[in-house]
Amino acid sequence: MIHLILLRPEIPQNTGNIGRLCAYSGCRLHLIKPYGFEIDDSRLRRAGMDYWRSLDVSEYDDWESFLGSGERPERLHLFTTKAENSIWDTEFRDGDGLLFGNESAGVTPDVHRWASDKSVKIPQFKDGLRSLNLANAASIGCYEALRQIEIRSITHDCL
Repeated sequence: MIHLILLRPEIPQNTGNIGRLCAYSGCRLHLIKPYGFEIDDSRLRRAGMDYWRSLDVSEYDDWESFLGSGERPERLHLFTTKAENSIWDTEFRDGDGLLFGNESAGVTPDVHRWASDKSVKIPQFKDGLRSLNLANAASIGCYEALRQIEIRSITHDCL
């Protein structure tokens, strides 16, 4: 199982769409406060549709609470435009956590320092643009990780 971790998400529709992605793909969602919305926001529910009821989701009061929890994945990958390593050059494994910052600022400088050797980026083919939408980036990261895990599983089963 892949874990998608949202640090201080601001836009309920993005979080709702990522929740729907997690429910659909069998991933677990971790939400780290503060949020830019209320968790019962109708916009979040509308974007997540009826998938929200079947979602495996955990909430944390802050980054430190997440790190100290027994639910934190052993391996974390911070998705950031500032990374040197591409997701195509990163080996994802079952149980990994994919960490995404919020829509306006990404993650805090202390999280960047903490994850400096765990940072990955989605390749960008056109210069001059800042970043992808959070829900789109989470979808790309999620399915690249699942693709790698599935290919290794199929290859292993054939040996």
